[in-house]
Amino acid sequence: MIKAILTDIEGTITRISFVKEILFPYAADKLPDFVRQHAHTTEVAAQLDAVRAELNAPQASLDQVIQALLSWIAEDKKVTPLKQLQGMIWQHGYQNGDFTGHIYPDAHQFLSAEHAAGTALYVYSSGSVQAQQLLFAHSDYGDMRPLFSGYFDTRVGAKQQPEAYQAIASQLSFAAHEVLFLSDVVAELDAAKTAGMQTLQLWRDGQPRTQAHPFIEDFSQYDAQESR
Repeated sequence: MIKAILTDIEGTITRISFVKEILFPYAADKLPDFVRQHAHTTEVAAQLDAVRAELNAPQASLDQVIQALLSWIAEDKKVTPLKQLQGMIWQHGYQNGDFTGHIYPDAHQFLSAEHAAGTALYVYSSGSVQAQQLLFAHSDYGDMRPLFSGYFDTRVGAKQQPEAYQAIASQLSFAAHEVLFLSDVVAELDAAKTAGMQTLQLWRDGQPRTQAHPFIEDFSQYDAQESR
């Protein structure tokens, strides 16, 4: 029996284009000035040091760090300090009303219904926990944060590695087989299944598909699944 749901964000409950066409360009545009203005704050300085560690270049200049960050954005690299800095920049965008967090209507209905039914909901995304909470706080449907019991990002491990899902399961008050993982990415689903979780693929946005996992095209089809 499923007692908890762990959901991906991009391509699962929000459209990929929201991240690719709205959030990433916004962060890329604002990042150089943001980093220069806040480089000496404790929070930002820690992430800049983490970038230098990733580059194995402890003496890298601020301009070199900025160029590395911009390159990672262009290459869609899932690098933790980049994700942390993007979350800080997006906070300003949300608070300024530059955009709201896109959520598929069927996803909002599904998550609300599952929460009302007593299912514990968790989020696991390559975006930082801060970025996740910002999206839900400023979503198209208002503040959705009360729906969720917890958030996980790449600090718990890479999304395509079973160890990350084992680490998440160890932090939940449920056995791994009682957790349903939702994603559009086959390699993530494979990793979660290896860790003992149940899986369900969302066939959205033209992402690669597989028959190796149960699947739906939108959450209106969820009741037809036998995963319960």
